[in-house]
Amino acid sequence: MSPQVAEVRKHATTCDPGWATSTTPYSTSADPAELEANKILAEGTQKLEDGDLQGAKELYGRSVEIKRQASSLFNLGVAHYHLREYDAAIEVWKEAIALQPDSADAHTNLASAYIISPTPRPDLALHHLHVATSLCPEDPEIAFNLAAVLEACGRLEEALEHYKRSNEYGVERAAMHIRNVSAKILGQRMKDAQEQSGSKPDQGSS
Repeated sequence: MSPQVAEVRKHATTCDPGWATSTTPYSTSADPAELEANKILAEGTQKLEDGDLQGAKELYGRSVEIKRQASSLFNLGVAHYHLREYDAAIEVWKEAIALQPDSADAHTNLASAYIISPTPRPDLALHHLHVATSLCPEDPEIAFNLAAVLEACGRLEEALEHYKRSNEYGVERAAMHIRNVSAKILGQRMKDAQEQSGSKPDQGSS
């Protein structure tokens, strides 16, 4: 059963470089290819907001063909993801990260794709969520996603820590998960204690 992670992000958050509307840090607005790519990118984002996923994907793809930018690749990945084309989403998000490795949102989305993929890779999801957390340590949804994957992997103590962080930063639904994971930890400790006491030799026998 896949962990219940938060929805993928369509736009950059405060920790990210404003990909949805702006150019990449190393570009100049005088580049005609970039201007055209950004124009088509904006049109694709409007399609995405209107719920036309296929139209958005086609426009994002055109934007990428004109100029391969992290912003266009990021949004193309979002379209692929919502169309359940998870392998394609993974590939373009990996390329976006190669161009812009400090994007917490791209790492977070890539982790979600690894989890929901027909061949889940929780190990890779955890890697990218740890990177995202290091880039954006006070982001509540990243903390929640990390906790959910850790819980699914049976790493309950770590999951509890990150659920608590998520709750402190404002994710109210994390409170239920804190209770559930705390109960799981208690149950596991009781089970371990019973097994340990049951394995001891009977002191009264001769």
